[in-house]
Amino acid sequence: MKIKLIALAIITLLAQSICAQNIFKAIVKDGDTKEILVGVNAVLNKTANGASSDENGIITKIIRWVVVAFFGSTILVVVLYRFLPVYYTPLMFIRCFQQAAEGETMKMHHHWVSIDKISPHMPVAVMASEDQRFLLHHGFDYKAIEQAAIHNLSNKKKHGASTISQQTAKNVFLWPGRSWVRKGFEAYFTVLIEFMWSKQRIMEVYLNSIEMGDGIYGVDAVATDNFQTTAADLSRADCALIAATLPNPRKFSSKDPGPYMRKRRSQIEQQMKFIPSFPKEGEDINPETSSGGIYRNRKR
Repeated sequence: MKIKLIALAIITLLAQSICAQNIFKAIVKDGDTKEILVGVNAVLNKTANGASSDENGIITKIIRWVVVAFFGSTILVVVLYRFLPVYYTPLMFIRCFQQAAEGETMKMHHHWVSIDKISPHMPVAVMASEDQRFLLHHGFDYKAIEQAAIHNLSNKKKHGASTISQQTAKNVFLWPGRSWVRKGFEAYFTVLIEFMWSKQRIMEVYLNSIEMGDGIYGVDAVATDNFQTTAADLSRADCALIAATLPNPRKFSSKDPGPYMRKRRSQIEQQMKFIPSFPKEGEDINPETSSGGIYRNRKR
């Protein structure tokens, strides 16, 4: 909780600092004609603070309202999605446009289901595959980031360190890509959802919004399409196989897995032994439900 409060304070101070710059905007007039001078730089006496003039402070007002609108709208959306189902994401529409551009039939298969109607093996499987410290960190796994950075320095095949929280922020609010701008927005939304949502809500939205195949979004849709069942009835092996596709669900299929996918499924099933049962809302982590690893050995 202390880390979340610090993060919120940083966001608040950042917004205030951006808006506070408006205090020093000025309208500069010619001393003789009293005409407004546009584009003049002014420095306040006995200070290092400067200001640029513009007619009636229009630029100042625009900047102020853009900043206020950005923070206000993004925080509002995050609060709303704390309670409302996420039926559509930017990625769903992007994929539809890509399909149409390539002359393919547009496909968007998505069913929203609450987390209590999802197999209990599914959260454990994606944690084992994507983010084993999900229940311990506050949105960013700094140990995984460090390990990925060390690996990437000496290897051509790059490793990522995005957490389930970061992937949820990207899937729900942003677009795919690797630019620093997108990464910056991803970090911002990650902080917001970690502060305003519970871990259970983050996992629920993640399992309902993540791409799990070509035109398939969410665990219930992939259960119907590839396993002819529901999200609630997926077996432990089914969940591990679905999790195995997540690095690239458009390349790897859980419907017709090859040797690599079957091997990857076995690896994830093995790792699932060291992940505790996913706690319900308001419950604590029960390390006794794992066979060892970071949860069983962590300090209480």
